Amino acid sequence: MLLELILRLLGMLLLGIAGWKLGEYLAGNSPAEYYLRYVVVLMLAGVALGGLITPWITIKPIQFLRRKIRQLPTQELFAIMIGLIVGLIIAALLSPVLSNLPPPFGEFMPFVAAVFFAWLGMAVMIMREKDILALIGTRFSGESTAPADEKPVLLDTSVIIDGRIADITRTGFISGTILVPRFVLNELQHIADSPDALRRNRGRRGLDMLNRLKEESVVPVRITDMDVEGGHDVDDKLIMLAKNLRCPIVTNDYNLNRVAQLQGVPVLNINELANAIKSVLLPGETIEVRIIQEGKEFGQGVGYLDDGTMIVVEDGRSYLGQTIPVLVKKVLQKAEGRLVFAQPEEVAA
Repeated sequence: MLLELILRLLGMLLLGIAGWKLGEYLAGNSPAEYYLRYVVVLMLAGVALGGLITPWITIKPIQFLRRKIRQLPTQELFAIMIGLIVGLIIAALLSPVLSNLPPPFGEFMPFVAAVFFAWLGMAVMIMREKDILALIGTRFSGESTAPADEKPVLLDTSVIIDGRIADITRTGFISGTILVPRFVLNELQHIADSPDALRRNRGRRGLDMLNRLKEESVVPVRITDMDVEGGHDVDDKLIMLAKNLRCPIVTNDYNLNRVAQLQGVPVLNINELANAIKSVLLPGETIEVRIIQEGKEFGQGVGYLDDGTMIVVEDGRSYLGQTIPVLVKKVLQKAEGRLVFAQPEEVAA
């Protein structure tokens, strides 16, 4: 605010002086009263205009550029800078030749060439940034860089609180850099500071899991300050950022999953992964399960496999607290997981 006030005052002073000089020029040899009107009116107009437009031609463009730069990935920003430098170097080498062109071309062609080659250099680097940066990395390091198709992944709040992502990253299934946006971290902190005990515990668990993830992950885990404009909540910002980075979102939030897919953003769902790697059970197969609680229906018992699959055992209530062999009767696959219906082997026999 102080900087804006200072800039407004400077703008008022400069445009006020410009209005004063313009008034003197327009008044010329006019009588004193007309001379005074020209000078005073234009000077006051310059002062008012300076106070009004100065922030829009100084602070606002700078803030706009800052927002755009924060939204750009570091690699893309680096590529743009290289392209700009290379383009300006080419324009500088051509400048002596272009300056010798017949008038009036020799006067403005160097400037046109600088603008054109600067734009061309940035455009080429943006379109082929991965290939060019990989070539540069190979040239100076002598080693091949990571495959060009390896992309970073974004983590949402729910998957960090869930915690299973820490175990998954230790196995090496995720090969790209893991990015945690600053607004996701802020949401975790907000949840951890909640007056509600349950939300507070969830938020603290999420922060603990994030620390564990940074310590144990075999791939880099980075907190990124990249932000997006126009997002109403964290999920909206996450989807927009994934679009900008052209990378997937790791989540176990069903609603975020569906909204992201509708907008063409790839999603890595932890729950779908967990269901996909569960052991395969077929009707007629015999397994051992410990009955730990009663079922909803009369006579039912419920047990769980090591991977969390629920086993509903008909006539299993009498075996509560025991580990018994059961015969699989039916397997149901639902969105929330897999449900297996079975019967004690001795009853089925």
